[in-house]
Amino acid sequence: MLLSILTLIIETVASVLAAVLLLRFWMQAVRVRPPSSVAQFTFQLSDWMVRPLRRVFPGFGGYDWASLIGAFLVAIFLVAIKLWLWNVWSIEVLVVQVVLLLVQWILYGIMGLLLLEVIFSWVNPHAPLAPLVRALNDPLLRPLRRIIPLIGNVDVTIFVAFLLLQIVLGQVSSYILK
Repeated sequence: MLLSILTLIIETVASVLAAVLLLRFWMQAVRVRPPSSVAQFTFQLSDWMVRPLRRVFPGFGGYDWASLIGAFLVAIFLVAIKLWLWNVWSIEVLVVQVVLLLVQWILYGIMGLLLLEVIFSWVNPHAPLAPLVRALNDPLLRPLRRIIPLIGNVDVTIFVAFLLLQIVLGQVSSYILK
């Protein structure tokens, strides 16, 4: 009982930190300037990890590699703790589980951004965060918009993207240790 509570707390903290690190990476990769509240939250929550990593992994090619490496390190930490708790230890299992967990976090993040865009488009398309969410989703939706036509003047690419992501997530999640 206590072990499951401890695991839940560690998984939650690790997932939130990794989500912030991945969001930080994606915002800089897409070259979008977030509202000050989002930027302040993101940077204050992750600077303690990103700044030291930047000395070792400086930005290159317009990407903030320190943020992505930070998310990777969080995944290593979480998977290592799980393997230690289950008394299963193998470098191969560790590497595979870390990559799968990182992919799972990325897929959940993309799905969350898509869901936010749908909510903003229905509830308040002029919300202060709506342009940020649209800009973060645009590189993912643009290729689909070239293929999928409007249906009755309704853009269904978000729903198609969500469905495709669910399929990939189902495949990835089936291999992750619970």
